Amino acid sequence: MPSRAQRKLAQQALGLSMAVPQVIAHRVGRMAQAGPNPSARDRKEFKQMGAEKTAAFYESWAAMGLAAMKAQQQMAASMWRAAAMAPWSVAKPGSLLPTGNTLARHALAVMSQGMAPVHRRAVGNAKR
Repeated sequence: MPSRAQRKLAQQALGLSMAVPQVIAHRVGRMAQAGPNPSARDRKEFKQMGAEKTAAFYESWAAMGLAAMKAQQQMAASMWRAAAMAPWSVAKPGSLLPTGNTLARHALAVMSQGMAPVHRRAVGNAKR
């Protein structure tokens, strides 16, 4: 059964797969109608399109960086706690490393955080 993080990422991807073609079709159609001499209103819209993409990229980048930093801190703290208790435990030396499930969970969280700003903007643009 997929985890909550997997379901969230899948929902974001599905939302993007529905919204992005609508937005692209609308904007390409608008650009085609504007022709070589777009009106002031069209130029404003085209400028906003570029600004939105840049802002979404930076928001996504920052969110992924923050999520990755939190994941690294959590794993480091976990390994530190395990290492601090190692003299009193019967844990094998390799067991102090994060498991594949832990790494996968953190990777999903990083991807989901990075997808959120892009998803929010694309779905918002599709609704407009």
